[in-house]
Amino acid sequence: MGKIITIANQKGGVGKTTTAINLAACLGVLDKKVLLIDADPQANSTSGVGFEPREIKSGIYDCIINATPPQEIILETNSPNLSLLPSHIDLVGAEIEMIHLEKREHIVKEFISSIKDDYDYIIIDCSPSLGLITLNALTASDSVIIPVQCEYFALEGLGKLLNTIKIVQNRLNKDLDIEGILLTMYDTRLRLSNQVVEEVKIHFQQLVFDTIIHRNTRLGEAPSHGETIIMHDVSSKGAVNYLNLAKEVIGKNKGQNTTVETVNSNSELNDQ
Repeated sequence: MGKIITIANQKGGVGKTTTAINLAACLGVLDKKVLLIDADPQANSTSGVGFEPREIKSGIYDCIINATPPQEIILETNSPNLSLLPSHIDLVGAEIEMIHLEKREHIVKEFISSIKDDYDYIIIDCSPSLGLITLNALTASDSVIIPVQCEYFALEGLGKLLNTIKIVQNRLNKDLDIEGILLTMYDTRLRLSNQVVEEVKIHFQQLVFDTIIHRNTRLGEAPSHGETIIMHDVSSKGAVNYLNLAKEVIGKNKGQNTTVETVNSNSELNDQ
C-alpha cells in the first residue's frame, strides 16, 4: 500500500513544486514506484516533468468533477519509476463546482483509493492556498511535508497552516501526520539563512528534516527544460539535496535513521 504525501504551504515561492517534482523523481531513482499528482491549476509540476499543459486533454479536474478513473489519465514520464496525474487550467473552476457535491472534502481520497496499492509513494503538489482542493489533498494523505524558505518571512503563515492541519486531523483525517518541515533556498553566504535554520529547529525540533535544500542554479534551470533535477544534472548540489531528502523519507517510513550525505556548507552558492 502506497504512502500519500502532500507538499503544502499557502505561502508562494517556498520551493513547494520544486520539492514535489524532485522528491518524487528521487524516490523513483531509488527504486520506488511513484505517482506525482499535480493539484495546482498552474500545472507547474506537469510542465516540470516534460509535458505541455496546453496539450493535456484530461487531468485531475476530470477525476474530481467527472469521476473519470485516474488510470485513464495517468501519464508515464521520462524519469525512472515516475508517473504523473497531470493538471491543466480547467482546475481553476473546480473548487466552485465542488461546492455542491456530496462529501466534497473526500473526493480526492475516493479516487486515489483505487490506485493507492499500485505505488510505493504518491506525492501531491498543491497550489499556494488553503482552498478546497488543498483540503482534499490533506484529507487523502497520510502525511504532509511543509517547505519553509530560509528567508526573513519564513515563519509567516506557518501557524495558520499548522492550525489548518490540526482542523483536518480533528474533522477529516485523524491519521494525518506531519512528515516534516523542509528548509529550502538555503544560502550559505547569508547570516540570515543560518538564523532562520536555527529558529525553525528551536521551535519545531524533531519535525524538521535533517536535509536542507540549498539555492542552486541547476534547480532553477531544470523546469525550463521540462526535466527533474536528476535528469538535468545528477551531479548538482540540488540533485544531492533531493536524493538525501528521498533517503530520509524512506528511512523515516522504515522506522530507521538514514545516514544522509551532507553538502559542504562552505561551498559556493551555485556549485554545480
